[in-house]
Amino acid sequence: MQPFEQLGLIGCGLMGGSFALALKQAGLVKRVVGYSKSPSTTERARQMGVIDVEAPSALLAAAGADLVLLAVPVAATEATLKSIKHLVTPGMMIMDVGSTKVDVVHAARSALRDQLGSFVPAHPIAGKEVSGVEHSDPQLYKGAQVILTPTERTLTEHLQKAQSLWELLGCRVRAMSPEAHDSAFATVSHLPHLLAFAMMQSVITQPDSDEVLSLAGPGFRDFTRIAAGDPKMWRDVLLANSEQVLAQSRQFQQALQQLECLIQAGDGQGLEDHLTLASAARAHWRMGVPRR
Repeated sequence: MQPFEQLGLIGCGLMGGSFALALKQAGLVKRVVGYSKSPSTTERARQMGVIDVEAPSALLAAAGADLVLLAVPVAATEATLKSIKHLVTPGMMIMDVGSTKVDVVHAARSALRDQLGSFVPAHPIAGKEVSGVEHSDPQLYKGAQVILTPTERTLTEHLQKAQSLWELLGCRVRAMSPEAHDSAFATVSHLPHLLAFAMMQSVITQPDSDEVLSLAGPGFRDFTRIAAGDPKMWRDVLLANSEQVLAQSRQFQQALQQLECLIQAGDGQGLEDHLTLASAARAHWRMGVPRR
């Protein structure tokens, strides 16, 4: 793949900053122009070498770019795309890194209209519990799975280019519909984050929470690790995919109630059978490999 002449990076946080550094390290971009809502973030990104030029607006970050990455909250997608629309050409490829896709595709249809073919919705399954450009890491995406959810008008050329680009960054790429994506990730990502936040909320609202937390070990640490994620980002994700998240929450509550009933009835064998099924499924699960 020929290097991109210019990446217009809109959002210079962890995800966007890591993408820019990864492209630079792989020799896939010649110049990065970046914009963030916070000028201090943009300045810090330039000082770190994440971007080469600071832009005062999203529009100017996109000006002259043949690749644009939106690394902004999913709720800001439509406004961001509208702000750059009149600079979008068929030769410009635009991607996002949002954790929800139905709302992002809807926003792109509304904002880009006849330029929708330039947009390739993407969701790299990567991240850290910390946010901010200072945590940018060129290895963040290496080995990660990336889901592409092309629209009905996404240009084939851009879709193929997006797949090649992520693969050159060391990612495993697959495509699915926005609806299938949001349903699946409500199950394996969005609901688990909600449960981790709820678990922490449950503990800290108890009178002896400090004492209890002082006794917690690796199991509690691992289970609640993702509750350290960015609250604003997860607020947007949970609201954007609310229908699917609530459906999966109801599914989870049914499973939990089954276990509660077995405990209440003192049914040790029934409880063990349920735990054995879950334990075996977890033991045989391999990340990124479909279950047979």
